[in-house]
Amino acid sequence: MRILKCAAVALGLSLCYVAPGEAQTAANLAVLKGLAPLTLLGKTQSGKAALSSNYAVTGGIQTGDIRQPTLLPFAEQQQQSLRDAYITDGNLAQLADGLGTTLGSAYVARAHYQDREHFTSISQAIADLIAYTNATTGSDSNAGKYFFANATTDGKTPVSPEAADILKQNGGTPDVFGANYGRPAGTPGADAFGDSRPFQTEPQILPIVGRDYFGVPVNNTVYNRGPVMNLTDSPSFPSGHTTYGYMGSILLAVLVPDRYPQMIVRASEYGNDRILMGAHYAMDVLGGRTLSTYDLAHLLANDPTYVGQTLRNAPVINDYQAAVKAARADLTEALKAGCGAEIRACAQDDTGRLSNPSINQAAYDVTQTYGLPVVYPKNFGVKEDVNKLAPEAGNLLTAAYPSLTLEEANQILTETEGPGGGFLDDGSSFGVYSRLNLYAASLAAMDLVERKGSAK
Repeated sequence: MRILKCAAVALGLSLCYVAPGEAQTAANLAVLKGLAPLTLLGKTQSGKAALSSNYAVTGGIQTGDIRQPTLLPFAEQQQQSLRDAYITDGNLAQLADGLGTTLGSAYVARAHYQDREHFTSISQAIADLIAYTNATTGSDSNAGKYFFANATTDGKTPVSPEAADILKQNGGTPDVFGANYGRPAGTPGADAFGDSRPFQTEPQILPIVGRDYFGVPVNNTVYNRGPVMNLTDSPSFPSGHTTYGYMGSILLAVLVPDRYPQMIVRASEYGNDRILMGAHYAMDVLGGRTLSTYDLAHLLANDPTYVGQTLRNAPVINDYQAAVKAARADLTEALKAGCGAEIRACAQDDTGRLSNPSINQAAYDVTQTYGLPVVYPKNFGVKEDVNKLAPEAGNLLTAAYPSLTLEEANQILTETEGPGGGFLDDGSSFGVYSRLNLYAASLAAMDLVERKGSAK
């Protein structure tokens, strides 16, 4: 077990990293290897096409030249992106609107941020589960930042031999974004370490002026270049905000299964808002989504590599499945008391932006691949067998819907997969997570559970 050093940075972003001189954890290495296909994109025509599209799509989304079917009109979605720049990783309060107006209100009545440094929790069991899950996914996300920028742990300290061997074996090179978008590491206007962000590489970044999560007047510049959050020397890939957004949203989906589809849409919105802010590329968001989904599946499977780890600012959880059950019991009790009825009834009582299924569907679907070109044609349009490649993935559904078998869950994940062949979908067990569509899968799971119940 490795102890991760954690530092609070810039108002709400918890930064956990492997201490200099320490070897990366087994979980870190698995995620780094899974994300490593990024480092090959500059070496092939299909990879270069994907990089070019990533740049164009990111810029078009940010300026509004590419109009997405977002949950809110463009100007209002920009305002949501400002609110989403803060990270409420202590209690997931900002993600709770995915629970709907009724359950979401019941949640934040108990778990909310009093200011930027103080927050409340519904119960210790829930707080512990959030802390451990966030520390796990945050560690993997932050391990990737400098690894993909310049093959270091902190910008200066070389990664472990095991991590360095990942690039040696696949022949990849770091700083893919900087090298291909005209801002190599350390050059004027670039990230000092590599993988410069869109606000450093794109020809235009549309300013957004409004109020942040705490109602303070801000703009996207102060959350990108400082002083609120300075990302100028924080490498772009993968998106840490997106990692957090999917971590928290999947966790709440598992704890409140009646809102699973809506929580996944909330996750996709949160990640997409990072593009609107000018802080991340589409590929960053896809990378954050994939690693978070991968990590949650392994946690929910009680993978020995993931449980029982000593993480800074988090309790040790030896049985993640038991921790989820304890947290769900506490949350169910609190939400029922707060909404005054059974969870299913309260879940349906929603008048918020996530209350329209067709809008939810469109808003999620556009983020599945962002329309980026196929890099691995052998996998495009071909259903990859989740049960064979990543059997633990089914836990993402069985943890929420225990009447499903793992095989049934994996079959659903296979049948609802995205088109595949994207820049991470290289045929590996990690790569298949990049094409999982948890929105469609959760709807199918709920339908099967209903049919099973009716058959009894």
